[in-house]
Amino acid sequence: MDNHFDLVVIGSGSGNSIVDERFGAWKVAFVEKGVGPLDSYGGTCLNVGCIPTKMFVHTADTALAPEHGAALGVDMTLRGIDWPAVRDRVFGRIDPLASGGERYRATGHANVTLYRGTARFTGERRLTVATADGPVTITADRIVVAAGSRPDIPEVPGLDDTLGYHTSDTVMRMERLPRRMTILGSGFVATELAHVFSALGVEITLIARGEILLRHEDTDVARRFTELAQDRWDVRLNRKLLRATREGGSLLLDLEGPEGAERLETDELLVATGRRPNSDLVDAAAGGLALHPDGRIVVDAQQATPVPGVWALGDISSPWQLKHVANHEARTVQHNLLHPDAPRTSDHRHVPHAVFSSPRIASVGITEQEAQASGCAYVTATREYSGIAYGWAMEDTTSFAKVLADPATGELLGAHIIGPEAPTLIQPLVQAMSFGLDARSMAEGQYWIHPAMPEVIENALLELPLG
Repeated sequence: MDNHFDLVVIGSGSGNSIVDERFGAWKVAFVEKGVGPLDSYGGTCLNVGCIPTKMFVHTADTALAPEHGAALGVDMTLRGIDWPAVRDRVFGRIDPLASGGERYRATGHANVTLYRGTARFTGERRLTVATADGPVTITADRIVVAAGSRPDIPEVPGLDDTLGYHTSDTVMRMERLPRRMTILGSGFVATELAHVFSALGVEITLIARGEILLRHEDTDVARRFTELAQDRWDVRLNRKLLRATREGGSLLLDLEGPEGAERLETDELLVATGRRPNSDLVDAAAGGLALHPDGRIVVDAQQATPVPGVWALGDISSPWQLKHVANHEARTVQHNLLHPDAPRTSDHRHVPHAVFSSPRIASVGITEQEAQASGCAYVTATREYSGIAYGWAMEDTTSFAKVLADPATGELLGAHIIGPEAPTLIQPLVQAMSFGLDARSMAEGQYWIHPAMPEVIENALLELPLG
């Protein structure tokens, strides 16, 4: 069998979208080891990331409706949570998509071969795939490395496979809801899943190494979120996990904190301390690929590595572990494969992100602390939801939108929102920054529907002290 290909794509997430009908004359191979415990096709986002978590988030938001109704004079009661029904609704939708995607790649086109197993570089554009039937060596003129990332587990005594802890790969498929769950971490995965499980009735303890949650957000946003989180969960700030042990059905966590040693007993532990690129799993260095100190594969603006004919995209090479970034980079790679004489570059100027916890957060551009650290000139304005009519309708007293702009030109430098529908509200600001619309023109050059939530953006822009 001829195992040389025109193109090999490692990974079935965003890399899966590269090959379409325009590659009909190419001999193509896909290699997918799978992600998480189910070894599912389709990448992190589909199986254990963005999509299932947001489906659970919507359920959690619905479960919290009685809590929000009280302020509106509406008496509602949550009578119970059917966890198997909640879980099975999510994966009953997702699992068929994953298996269908695999069938399509395996049988849909005569020019495409699908290998299931971990691919490792053994030289430039040369791979060995550990399939169920044994190792297979394949070579290619072009290789796209889109093998993603995986949960990063800190080196803590007792925190190993024998302990029985969860990551985001496994926690959403639990057989039953525990009474108590401790979450190690303070970033977006930790806070989103804390929202999900607390809304479903689980007692949540959050262990954070720093003095604030979501520390990479604008400080005003992170502080507000931390204050609100402390009202909902047992938040342990400035804590270090020293060791973990299991006694019977409980997990014992020994912590070091500001007041000395602590011991925490819990039913389930979720480790959500970040993700690491899978460059080691594919042995990128053996393929001649350069690596950043954190393990990401080095690429240029065209997503090309220094090795001719090899590109990388998504979590394995990008500092933004975001599906919309991976999709954008996949389109760049697709174009450059098809049009090598007219290559494109990826546009990473204004990358937005969102945190689907409670409250929600969305951000684009620089934070105020980044502006201060860089020494760039800026002005800022903040508008509370409570200052607009729709905020009154929601009885919202904690949410706000914050914008930063260049004082001389009005160019938008950053925007940060905490509150309901923040990921939706941020989009016109992303659009303005992407297409060069200054703050004053954006605020005054269009209608803003009254009374609607975007008025919080309009008012924040109008309050910027611009010349």
